[in-house]
Amino acid sequence: QVRLVESGGGTVQAGGSLRLSCAGSGRTYSRYSMAWFRQGPGKEREFVSVISWSGGRTSYADSVKGRFTMSRANAENKSTVHLQMNSLTPEDTAVYYCAVSWRGIMSSEKDDYDAWGQGTQVTVSS
Repeated sequence: QVRLVESGGGTVQAGGSLRLSCAGSGRTYSRYSMAWFRQGPGKEREFVSVISWSGGRTSYADSVKGRFTMSRANAENKSTVHLQMNSLTPEDTAVYYCAVSWRGIMSSEKDDYDAWGQGTQVTVSS
């Protein structure tokens, strides 16, 4: 059974940092791309970052470029991705979701992803 579980969310003051994690299990994840999306209050779910199956390639939304860093570690039947978030602003407040693309594509479109976690709340206070 495929399972994605996010952790690491919380409340932080503006300018602070958080590190999110997403553990994927139930299938061999090492050949698939994984991504982070977020959904703020009253907003559509938007792309944050994506990482290739090897971890060698990453892509970021312009709004987080230079502040967020995505990484991953693969093991048999399990893959963990992290999102290091620095210099947070209130505009980063959202529920953050991780997702996996079985086709391994590096996409910013949510419809290109096949499985999703339940999300973790990030709140940045001013």
